[in-house]
Amino acid sequence: MFDALKLTDLPTGNSAVLRKHSSTRPTLWVVEEGGVRAVVKDFSANGFLFRNVIGRFLIWREGKALRRLKEVQGVPALYGIIDGIALIMEEIPGRNLEEIGREQRISETFFDEMKDLVDRFHQRGVAHCDLKRAPNTLVGPENAPYIVDWGASIFDSEFRCFPINKIYRRFLHDDYMAIVKQKLRHCPEAVSLEESARYSHRGRIEILIRSMRDRLREWLQRVA
Repeated sequence: MFDALKLTDLPTGNSAVLRKHSSTRPTLWVVEEGGVRAVVKDFSANGFLFRNVIGRFLIWREGKALRRLKEVQGVPALYGIIDGIALIMEEIPGRNLEEIGREQRISETFFDEMKDLVDRFHQRGVAHCDLKRAPNTLVGPENAPYIVDWGASIFDSEFRCFPINKIYRRFLHDDYMAIVKQKLRHCPEAVSLEESARYSHRGRIEILIRSMRDRLREWLQRVA
């Protein structure tokens, strides 16, 4: 599926632009083939240096994450990569948490399911690292959570040695604390005393790890 898709096909085929590119953001296309719709994240229109350094790096990172998370319900399927600078993935029908939250209350059940989803990708050795951004969580079919935008993700295999293994564990913790953050905003009565305490706790070691983590996250978000 989509095996024959080329970048030159996008402006003329069964496709439409979801978001135009900027100096640091790729074009997002929606394409359809055989009744199946997909989203294409395409860096081909970005500047030469950004496209071939940052763009290729982000496509590689996101592709690596989606391959490792293959068949995890709640993560888009990877359909392919084009020329190293564009990624084709499953389109998830729905809207992001930020949009939905402006209009209605998000149920406690949704956040329970989101926690289960985070458990599943952590078991595969992947930390998302950017879940505090509400647009990265979609409310999909049957109001189930879907997590998108994996360009800033990191992997347990990259953080095996001390002390960077502690940074990886901090990112795992942050994925869970991102859920608490969204619960505080959209469903505060569902936040337990334990979650509230973990969300606010900052010891000396914690502060040091957070500082190292924040610098890494800042760089990942800047390029993602």
